[in-house]
This record gives sequence, structure tokens and C-alpha cells, in this order.
Amino acid sequence: MRRTVLAAAILSLAAVAGASRAAQEHGRYATYSLLHEIGSETYDLTATPAGAEMTVRATLSDRGATRASAWTLRTGPGFAPVVLEQKRDGAPADEVWRTEVNGRAATVEEPSGRRAFAPPPTAYVGFPLMPAALQMTMMRYWLAHGRPADLPILRASDLAPPLEIRQAGVDKVKLPSGAARLTRYTVANLLFGREVLWMDAQGRLAAVMTFAGGLPQEQVLEAYRPAFDALVASGVRQEMADLDELDRQVRPEATGTFAIVGARLIDGTGAAPIADSVVLVRDGRIAAVGARGAVALPAGVKVVNAAGLSVLPGLWEMHSHYSGVEFGPALMAAGVTTARDCGGEFGFLTAVRRKIDREHALGPRLLLAGLIDSGGPLGFGAVDAETPAEGVAAVDRYADAGFLQIKVYTQIQPDVLKAIAAEAHRRGLTVTGHVPAAVDAFGGIADGMDQINHLQFVTRAMLPEGSNGPVDLSSDRAKKLIALMKERQIVIDPTEGWGEMGGHPKAVSARTLEPGLDAAPFTLASKFEAMGGPGDAAGLRARIAANGRVIKALYDAGVPIVAGSDTGLIGYGIDRELELYVAAGLPPMAAIQTATLGAARAMRLDKDSGSVEAGKRADLVLVEGDPLANISDLRRVVKVVRAGELYDSAALGRSVGFHRTHGPVPPHGA
Repeated sequence: MRRTVLAAAILSLAAVAGASRAAQEHGRYATYSLLHEIGSETYDLTATPAGAEMTVRATLSDRGATRASAWTLRTGPGFAPVVLEQKRDGAPADEVWRTEVNGRAATVEEPSGRRAFAPPPTAYVGFPLMPAALQMTMMRYWLAHGRPADLPILRASDLAPPLEIRQAGVDKVKLPSGAARLTRYTVANLLFGREVLWMDAQGRLAAVMTFAGGLPQEQVLEAYRPAFDALVASGVRQEMADLDELDRQVRPEATGTFAIVGARLIDGTGAAPIADSVVLVRDGRIAAVGARGAVALPAGVKVVNAAGLSVLPGLWEMHSHYSGVEFGPALMAAGVTTARDCGGEFGFLTAVRRKIDREHALGPRLLLAGLIDSGGPLGFGAVDAETPAEGVAAVDRYADAGFLQIKVYTQIQPDVLKAIAAEAHRRGLTVTGHVPAAVDAFGGIADGMDQINHLQFVTRAMLPEGSNGPVDLSSDRAKKLIALMKERQIVIDPTEGWGEMGGHPKAVSARTLEPGLDAAPFTLASKFEAMGGPGDAAGLRARIAANGRVIKALYDAGVPIVAGSDTGLIGYGIDRELELYVAAGLPPMAAIQTATLGAARAMRLDKDSGSVEAGKRADLVLVEGDPLANISDLRRVVKVVRAGELYDSAALGRSVGFHRTHGPVPPHGA
């Protein structure tokens, strides 16, 4: 294999070991979330007699929460890892992130556990959310060791899959100093999905884009900041190429005309189930539906035997942050055929939506809510509106691009909110989002909000000023808000499952809250297992029960509720949301409707979708069991039909690292 300039740079740096303790290399990265700059990372790499030592410091300020972390990496020749240690400001004393490799023995300590083992001859160290500088040394190690197809990563669990690093192309970018040639790579299994990163001819990581595993994040070396927009555009194109690869892996089992025969039909309208049904699909629509014997089947039609299964409308995930093309197969595997994105990156979202709509690429139908916030350090996302005129312009850009909603965020001021809502309504869009901090739910509704994301904005407005709770549903203020929401038909997206997972105490295992973690790839499961704070199970149960009483009161009053999982476990998160609604007292059919016909009504698409009725889109899910008897049977997806194309759930999941398993679900989440 021809030695690259990059490999030569790596070896020359190692050769200076012992010459000087001064830093041989220094760099600074700007860090972005949703293309909004939130902090920086600096690194210093120093040669040592044995190899090299790198120190990395990162400070992020995201929506008012500041986090600082430091890493120390010591390596031997060829960047072979010896010690990697992470320290986080404000972390508990017992939080340890450390890996040590001593010849044929390795020890890894993480909050989730400790493991001592014999490492493979070629392997690298790693933790979740690896900073750019450590990914740079990872790439140098990979290149110096012959570009192995699989690079084992040393983690506290032996379930961690090896990294898959691929050279994907070359980008030429323009800088003030002249043109630069960057080699583009993708990296799988460091986080969920494939990262996109670029290396320059000097062996430096120029930029990295992480589309999946939470919210999109980007980092760019200062020297390449002028090329940031061009690199983001290249990264989006790479993601579309990665989606093409997924499409080749999983093909539909039936298209055109076919019939699903023998399933228990739960059509989503609230009608009684039909025990032995027929659903005839033709060219992406439901041609006929009813009891067996009442629906005539065309001669020679392909029949899908669904005896023993239940067929329902495809599920709607009403609060997604669609952060990578891998989300598509994962959501479809869980029976999700429509997903509303509640704040992502404009270029990526419009590109992947176009590919799904026009090329039938793997993924649910995407409905987009365009994020708008006010700028500054507390802002969220790349679209800022600090004046009414800026708000109107932002709405028009989203409307022109086919977005169905505007999502306002916390720092928007009242006059800007009014202008946004007025223009959105003029353009035929609805307004959802966080209730801005300058108003409460009463004020947000008065200023034009049609929908509200997150139950917390409702419960806060039910409390007297200065009170932290608990909510008294018999209070005049609570009754007034519920009546207003009913009158205006304000749609609430509680995201209760994410509230449960994001705020659960470490004393409660994440797997008892979300049994779907047993099916999730290591990169996702380990992320959720590492979450948790102070408190106990009793406190969690009390909080979830209190929120459940509010959800039930809203339902009883006729306030529209739609189900969304936010950044919960992809796919399975919607199941957890519905389980919590049923635990709160909603009938199973009502819970199902929050993710089917009710969601379609909230998006003004109920004439076309949301129930199993003739003439509607053929979006269906086949599950084992009966969700009306046990709502958790929605987790047992066998097949999914998206726009008239039938896919195998297990094959979809496998394509992005999920495997099929069904675990018990506790009634109240702990």
C-alpha cells in the first residue's frame, strides 16, 4: 500500500520523541450544535521518550448549561494507546472514565462498569462522545496500522462493536491561504450511525460531523472554519450516499398490489376490532378493507398471511430530532411510518425528505417543523429572529421549503412570537414549540401558538407564580388553562417518556424503564445506561404519577394529545410514551390514536392518513399480540408497510444494529 503524506506525518511526529517537551502540535476546534456555535475544544500534542502525550480541553455552553471536560491520552510508538482518561468538571467523585493498556492486559473503567481483559493486537481506546482531537489520533493510529477493515474499540463492555472506518472521497475547499485537499472518511460504531470526518495532508482532523446519536454536532479546526459551510454540504451528500447503501441492504417484500389477510384489524378510528380482516393495498393506497369475505381479492393477488397478528395504522413519531439516515430504518422497524422533526438541520432534513419522497429511500414520511430561536449564548439552532421582521423572513424561508410547521424556542420575545405566528398562519403553517421564557402557556396561546411541545410548559403555567408544585388540578388556574386548551384545541406533545429517561435516578436501571435497550445497538444502549442522577425509585414513581394525572386530565377534557419521544430510544421511545399514557389511565385505543389518527388530525393530514380506511395512504404496522389488551404488544412489530411497500421489521432493524427482542414492561416505569 502506498504510504500517504498523512502516514508519513504521523511517523515523523513519533520520531521526535525525546527531543523536546514543548508541544509539537496545537489546535483549536469550534464546536456547533445544529449549526449553532456552542463552544470550543483545544489540544496540545507533545512528544515523549516513549511516544506522545495529548491533552484536550473542551468547554460547551448549550442553552445556558456550561460543561467543561478534559482528556489525557498517552501513547507509545505509532500512536498505540497506553492511557486515556477523562475528567468532567462537577462530576461525582465516583465517576471514572479511564482506559489503560499494559502489554497484553487492558483495564477499562466507565460509570457503567469495569473490565479487565487481553486486548487484540490492534485496537484503539474510546469513550462516548469522543472529541475531535482524540478522533484525530484514532485516525492516525488506523492509518499507521494499515487501515484495518475493523478496528476494535476498548470499552467496559465486550459488546462494543469494532469501528468501521472507510475512505469515502476527496473534497477540495477554498481557504484565504489557497485551496486545500481534504480526504473524507466515514466512521461507524463510535456513536449510532456513521460520522463524516475529513483529514488534511498534515494528518490533522479538519472537521467532523456527527449526524446521529442525539442532536447533530459539528466540529471544525480553526484553519478550516472558512470552509465550514462547504464541508457541511459535502457531509449531507455523503449521508445521502450512505442512505443509498442502506436501501441496497433492505428491499421491500411486497409492492404494487397485495393483500394482508387474517389479522385482527384495529383501524385507528375507535371502531371495534375485526378479528379476521383483509386489507387490500394497491399502488401505495388502501384499496379496500373489511372482514374476510366482505372484500373481494383480485385473481392472483399476492397474499400476506397475517393470522395471529394485529394490523394497525402506521405509527406517527411526533417529536423526533431526525439526526442521521440510520434513523429511517430504526423508526420503520418499530412501525413508525410518519415522523415529525422538531428541530434539525435545514440542508440535511430537506435532502433526506426529498430522497424518501421521490426515491422511496428507507425512512418514514417526514413532516418538518422549522426551528426559530433568538440568538446569543442561550439560543438553539442556526435560525435566529431578534426582530419581528427577522421572524417573518425565517417563516417564509421554511414555508417556501415545504415545512408544515414553525417550532418556536425559549428565547423568542413576545413581539417576535406574534409576528412569527401571524406569518405562519398566513402561509398555512401551524406553530408549535417551547413556550418562550418571556411568557407562559396562557401568553404563548394568546400570541398565536397552536401546539406545545413538552408537558412541563403546561404544568408550569398551572402553578401559582413562584411555586414549584405539585400541580393542583382543582385550582382555578389549572382549570382555566385546561379550558383554554380545550377551547382552542391546543395540541400537547408531552414527551413523558423522555422526561422519565432523562430525569431518572441512577438507582433505577435504564433497562427497567426502556426494555427496548435490550434490542438496541451498543452505541445507543450504553448512552442511556450511563444516564441518571440523584434520587430514588419512589421519587421517580411519584413524579411520573403526578405528570400522568395531568395527562389524564387533559385527555378527559378533550385536549388533543400526540405522542413523541424527543431524544429517547429511536423507535422504541414511541412505545414507551404510549405505555405511560395507558399507565396514566388513557384507554389503549385512545393511546394508540395519539400516535395515529389524532396525530394526523393535529397535522391536518387525517383525510389522507392516520387510520386504516379505503383511499388512505397504505401506512400499516403488523404486530404480534393485541395492543388493545396489552399496549406493550406494539413493541412486537413483525412487518411494516410504508406508502404501500411492505418491509420486514427485523431486516430493517439489523441494517442499523438493532436486533429483535421483547422484554417485560413495568406498569409505572420503575
